[in-house]
Amino acid sequence: MDNREMMRKARVDEGVRKLRSGEKVRKKVRRKILSVLALVGIFVVTWTYLPVGSATVTANAETVNAPENGVVPVAGMVTLVDLGADACIPCKMMAPILAKLEKQYRGKAAVVFIDVWKNKDQARRFGVRVIPTQIFFDKEGTEVYRHIGFMGEPDMVKQLQKMGVN
Repeated sequence: MDNREMMRKARVDEGVRKLRSGEKVRKKVRRKILSVLALVGIFVVTWTYLPVGSATVTANAETVNAPENGVVPVAGMVTLVDLGADACIPCKMMAPILAKLEKQYRGKAAVVFIDVWKNKDQARRFGVRVIPTQIFFDKEGTEVYRHIGFMGEPDMVKQLQKMGVN
């Protein structure tokens, strides 16, 4: 074997090694992705099939009061339903905003907080997969708008105004 052939063979061997190491990395990444997907799947299945809580809607006393009869959306009134949990950080950040909106729009629109960790049946009823979730209903009780995640006061006010609430 002359020098050229040895150099070419060394380059080919090095290229093969790099390809094999790249395959190993891809396999590791695939395994990690599959593990995460499996965990997410387990969470979703567990969340979906947990025992159902009580059917009444309860509200966090620091935010807003639930409708007297516990029926959401409130009949004949534009309704903002915030589905979250007392222990959820973005939900806690929204609590004072919801309380302010409830006072500001009292008699014009209903602002309701539902703790989906305490009322799992409500999470299923409204199709909630992520908290917080805000759902806006018109006067007829039809869902008009849905937002997932933290929603600031200006955005909520803007949506209520779009629905004719001043």
